[in-house]
Amino acid sequence: MIMRCCLEYLVGSERFFVDEDLKKEISNEHLSLLLNKDEGILSLDINPKEKIEFKNIELHYEREFSLDDHLFFNGYQGWSYSHEDDIYTKKAGFNALPFFKRLMLKKFYLDRYGDYAFADYPNVAGYNHSWSYFYIRNGRHYKLFGSLNERFAFTKFIYKLAEKEIIITPNIEGYTSDKAFKAIKICILDGEEDEVFDKWFELMGIEKPKAKRLLGYTSWYNHYQNINEDIINNDFKGLDSLPNKVDIFQIDDGWESKIGDWLEADKDKFKDGLKPIADKIHENGMMAGLWLAPFSAESESKLYKEHPDWFIKDENGNNYICGCNWSNFYGLDIYKKEVREYLKEVFDKVFNVWGFDLVKLDFLYSACILPKPDKPRGMIMADGMDLLRELCGDKLILGCGVPLASAFGKVDYCRIGCDVSLEYDDVFYMHRAHPERTSTKHCMINTIFRRQLDGRAFLNDPDVFILRDENVKMSPLQKETLAIINGLFGSVLFMSDDASKYDEKKIELYKKIINLKGKVKKVDYINKEAIVIYEDDGEKEIRIKR
Repeated sequence: MIMRCCLEYLVGSERFFVDEDLKKEISNEHLSLLLNKDEGILSLDINPKEKIEFKNIELHYEREFSLDDHLFFNGYQGWSYSHEDDIYTKKAGFNALPFFKRLMLKKFYLDRYGDYAFADYPNVAGYNHSWSYFYIRNGRHYKLFGSLNERFAFTKFIYKLAEKEIIITPNIEGYTSDKAFKAIKICILDGEEDEVFDKWFELMGIEKPKAKRLLGYTSWYNHYQNINEDIINNDFKGLDSLPNKVDIFQIDDGWESKIGDWLEADKDKFKDGLKPIADKIHENGMMAGLWLAPFSAESESKLYKEHPDWFIKDENGNNYICGCNWSNFYGLDIYKKEVREYLKEVFDKVFNVWGFDLVKLDFLYSACILPKPDKPRGMIMADGMDLLRELCGDKLILGCGVPLASAFGKVDYCRIGCDVSLEYDDVFYMHRAHPERTSTKHCMINTIFRRQLDGRAFLNDPDVFILRDENVKMSPLQKETLAIINGLFGSVLFMSDDASKYDEKKIELYKKIINLKGKVKKVDYINKEAIVIYEDDGEKEIRIKR
């Protein structure tokens, strides 16, 4: 194994480069670098001798690749497309789109949901990248590269077939320090699937989650934001038709007046507030869940208008837009005392006044959308997740829209894919939008290929399954495939259907999927259209239409 170290940094305004084979140590007048290799753990320590602004750090790891290799690429955050691919994989981004389409994408800030500001998308075969972990699978043998340093900086693994190498690089753009720090720490593990993933989580010191599998209902995929007290009450009645008791009833987006204004419900929709709703959920023998986006606020919110100084600012001092949802939204600066006090008040009301048992916390990536000179994105997101865990205490958290490694061991449940669509792959003009877009197809693929996180990092939420016929454009086979994949791999089984309209066939399918968990022995990626899932009673080929 040959390791080459490439480093770019600034001292004052002068730029310097290091590009050397690294066996143990490199030293110059500005810094020293120390490479440590010990029983499958690789780390790079940097000791600045003066104040240095780091632009890029790379370790180049030489590796031959075989036609039989399958490579896994983990997307930047929970919604990001994540999958196994062959060695000719490519990472296509906005540069692969016509000019006018790129302008439209920029206009709607679609580049803010993922890693486009700090990752390359060259659209060439044999080039891709993965965040926090990456593996090469050949048959049943896995070589897993797993970061042990995500609380400092998100680690990116860049795959380059032509150069026969994997580049390991922390996301530290602009990080400025005159103190020693560990830039990279990863493990490189060989073995079968469970063996390598168990070892990685053991090395991270993350205990298995104690939460239980959930059967639930969420208001989102039938009503979206168009909810009110009458609609929620009617949804209770539909659940009586199911053959088993649902564990949790979750009120999703739409209960608030504006994103960011979390201290009271929209009075036009819920005239008596949310406490009577939570009480009624409890009276029906279910836990009460509530959706929030705690690190975000839209431009039309009272919070944003009254406290514009609470938000993340770009290098020009302007509040930085995190996406085009609602009336465009912004990320709260979690290091401001006033922000923390506001969030403490919000969660106190949600749990102790309204009486909710679980919160679904969404769009969490907005907290770390921009790094700070003394804090890379990974450090900011880790601090944000620590804050949420502190504010929620022992209440249940379902994380969503978060760089996943930051959520390891911090949330009870976590979304591991994008939102499903009421069409199989969403409308045609969104197909090249961004890897976080709404797509049932992408969501199913993420559910399959992030399966190893379930029961180790948290319990996986694969998003909802949909069995109803009304206002859905998926075929019966597509809906059944989604339901089966969720049942096989998911630990959060949510629906949004009016179950009172289920016929006998749908009831039988519902009973089948909630009893599928634990039947998967292994999964083989065949090509971009076919995945073989081996169950206890044989094998099942699932075709994912492109």
